[in-house]
Amino acid sequence: MSKEWAFPARFLFFGADLGHALPGFTCGRMKARVVVRRSRQDKAAGVSESRTERLGIIREIAERIAHSHGLELFDLQFRRESAGWVLRVVIDRVGASGPERTGGENVTVEDCATVSNDVSAVLDTEVTFEQHYTLEVSSPGLDRPLRGLGDFERFIGRRVKIVTDELVDGQRFVSGRIAGVQDRTIMITDGKTTRRVPETAVARAQLEVEI
Repeated sequence: MSKEWAFPARFLFFGADLGHALPGFTCGRMKARVVVRRSRQDKAAGVSESRTERLGIIREIAERIAHSHGLELFDLQFRRESAGWVLRVVIDRVGASGPERTGGENVTVEDCATVSNDVSAVLDTEVTFEQHYTLEVSSPGLDRPLRGLGDFERFIGRRVKIVTDELVDGQRFVSGRIAGVQDRTIMITDGKTTRRVPETAVARAQLEVEI
């Protein structure tokens, strides 16, 4: 049975004032990101949705729009933070070749802007919100989490950090370059040492930024 590891993406605001990002376009070293401040919508008469139902609808919308642009939905969160409610849509371009091996991003600011515009338009007509919120569309980042064996296979050759929930060669932290995946075991090399990390031992993992 395949296993995925939960490792929330980190979001950097680059000093932006969300209350004045109308919209804000940023492209930092770590990720491409677009931030748009959204207003509360009046709730339609007779319409009642639980938070879980609303999140399910939003996820379906984001997945549909991402797929229409050759992308996939990597993560989605709707949560209250110090700056207010934030709807985060994280998109990825699966199967792209080239940039992953050199540490570059496959998702651009233009991709984020396109998805942000389309998601905003559909949310206006299909989802009601009872609060003001900030819509943030971003890429997973150069230090992206790895959530399954498929991600390790995709990023063979890249440096990675892995935290395990059982000892691997007497340690619970392994770092190095992904050499391959064999029999549901991840091979990590660091100089002359190769460590074998079973899929079942991985608690969380993420790429290292290579400049």
